[in-house]
Amino acid sequence: MVNTAQTFDFVSELQAEAVRLGFVAFGITKADEDPLRRDRLEQWLEAGHHGSMGWMEDRKQERGAAQGLWPQAKSVIALGMSYAPANDPLSLENHSERARISVYAQGKDYHDTVKKRLKALARWIIAQHPESELKVFVDTAPVMEKPLGAAAGLGWQGKHTNLVSRQHGSWLFLGAIYTTLELAPHEPHPDRCGSCNACQTACPTDAFPAPYQLDARRCISYLTIEHKGPVDEALREGIGNRIYGCDDCLAVCPWNKFAETAAKHKDFLPRAELTAPKLSHLLALDDQGFRALFSGSPIKRIGRNRFIRNCLYAAGNSGDKGLRGCVAELTSDPDPVVADAASWALARLDA
Repeated sequence: MVNTAQTFDFVSELQAEAVRLGFVAFGITKADEDPLRRDRLEQWLEAGHHGSMGWMEDRKQERGAAQGLWPQAKSVIALGMSYAPANDPLSLENHSERARISVYAQGKDYHDTVKKRLKALARWIIAQHPESELKVFVDTAPVMEKPLGAAAGLGWQGKHTNLVSRQHGSWLFLGAIYTTLELAPHEPHPDRCGSCNACQTACPTDAFPAPYQLDARRCISYLTIEHKGPVDEALREGIGNRIYGCDDCLAVCPWNKFAETAAKHKDFLPRAELTAPKLSHLLALDDQGFRALFSGSPIKRIGRNRFIRNCLYAAGNSGDKGLRGCVAELTSDPDPVVADAASWALARLDA
């Protein structure tokens, strides 16, 4: 049995250390199974809303509960780091000659930054409780960070299915520490979306079949990052000039007005060359140039071909005939998906 007073003191010190390391959101929840979380995951998978992300189905038992992944876990420490942008993510909406890159991908790869600090916090925990065991996770394991964050009181899952915080809006990078320590859980945060449907109506591709439901197969973030092969032609126009991810449903959330308008960590500050890059420059990238430009960026993981495919869809949507030359060159690209995107874009520009 855990000593309540000792646990309270330890949790207070733990939270202070997390803040010192740069985490702005902190909470604790139990590691046992949550039937509601499990059932929602099952329903989402059964509807096919995960698209081609087969790993969601393959490891669903591990996602359903922290103990499904690690049976020894007793508690989950949920943490968040702010990446709130200083500028309006929608400001390039009417600048079709420019490419729109999701706010989170304009700086350094958040996986590295968040995980480094999670590990530092883990070392601090071990120093206080050498008998404990723990594991750290940042978006690369079968861990449902958003439902866990909601259960731990960091915020609530909004109608766009992302975590919303009263203090930080929709701009949180989430991480989790699974531990064998039995820690007193925090209360879940109540849902404060109310009657607002801003995120639902903002989606350019109608990716929300209902509030609190996301069909990844129509989501621009999924289409530009996870989806391999050609994008359904019916969805290409909706992509607009978004070439990596999409912030629309996050950016319109009214709770963002309470978020500080600058990222808490320097690693999350945007690189100047990624805030409003010209499509003409990006379309000229070969594999070597792509790797050089996106070194240390999460964008690098999708590879040059998928990236150029996205840029070609943006070019086709731009109406900018000045892009015709570089688009035409790519119609003979060795990658058939790139060549297909170039042919589609060229036809749009010529029309």
